[in-house]
Amino acid sequence: MNTVPGAAGADGRGGGPSGRRFEPDLRSMTRINLHPIASPMPLGFFTVAIASALTGCLQLGVLDARDHRAVALCVLPAFVLQLVVSVLAFGARDVIAATLMGTFAGSWLAYGLVVAAGAAGGPRVLGVFNLVLLCFGALMAAVTRPKRALWCVLVASLPRWAATGVSGLTGAGWLTATAGALGLVVALVAGYAAFALMLEDMRGEEVLPIGRSGPAHRAVEGDLAVQLRDVERQAGVRRTL
Repeated sequence: MNTVPGAAGADGRGGGPSGRRFEPDLRSMTRINLHPIASPMPLGFFTVAIASALTGCLQLGVLDARDHRAVALCVLPAFVLQLVVSVLAFGARDVIAATLMGTFAGSWLAYGLVVAAGAAGGPRVLGVFNLVLLCFGALMAAVTRPKRALWCVLVASLPRWAATGVSGLTGAGWLTATAGALGLVVALVAGYAAFALMLEDMRGEEVLPIGRSGPAHRAVEGDLAVQLRDVERQAGVRRTL
């Protein structure tokens, strides 16, 4: 097939010497629509607090061991709630919060199903699972420090995952009790973070200290130009992830 060589026209659609067609420059006609949403993080943190308090009370012996299925069934809704938070966080372009909340959601689902079903080898499997979560949490803690609320909840969770993991593998009762006490610490930290973020969202300013720094601080205190910086390179706008 023969083609007539020629330079691209002003609209960029002409054929070149190779017969290749060029797409027009659409930058002047492109609009990126942003959809403000309410922050899902208070819901995520309150869910962590409630589920951690329930499982911590079971590990401490405040709740009888025979109540393990009831606790598991109460924890299962945490999976749904935190999954919703994760999806909304992805939509809000916060990959760190979305990844952390999605992982928390998966951990509650795994715990609820294994404990409710009374699966054989459940404590050992959950022990390994918690040690894997510990490794994940250590990696996440390295990148979340500017987002101090997330970082504090994550750092409070690390020793609990360690104690729960080792107690599941060894069956040591004192480690189980330690994990339960650490679970209550996680609940307190997560509850504070949720309440502080909710107050901040309601009043439009920081009321209780959260400790944002770096990019996290600029994202809250900066103007619209800061929020839109490099938006053309973000997932959902660029062609590939």
